[in-house]
Amino acid sequence: MTENRAKTMAKMVIEALEDKKAVDIKVIDISDVSVLADYFIIANGTNRSQIQAMADAAQDKLGREGYLIKEVEGYNTANWVLLDFGDVIVHLFDEKDRLMYDLERIWRDGKQVDPESLK
Repeated sequence: MTENRAKTMAKMVIEALEDKKAVDIKVIDISDVSVLADYFIIANGTNRSQIQAMADAAQDKLGREGYLIKEVEGYNTANWVLLDFGDVIVHLFDEKDRLMYDLERIWRDGKQVDPESLK
């Protein structure tokens, strides 16, 4: 996948999450430290319904543009929902699990990207 395509996908995810009032959206460019993806997008919601709505919005927005999801994990419980779009992986948490798993610390070798810079 090209870098521009991954950035476009990340931008679309951020817009979808913002539309659903996601809390504390972080973007980490992991392209130089992992072959898993180019970007991790991490956000949290305030309750199960909101987290599921955020996941649905991201899938719908990217799906309409032809970006198919490879894997979805954790949707039913919505403590930690993982959406794998290939080069963009989205992590949606409830507040407690986001603090516990602390992906920002684990992936600190990646480069923090200002979500606004992708718009």
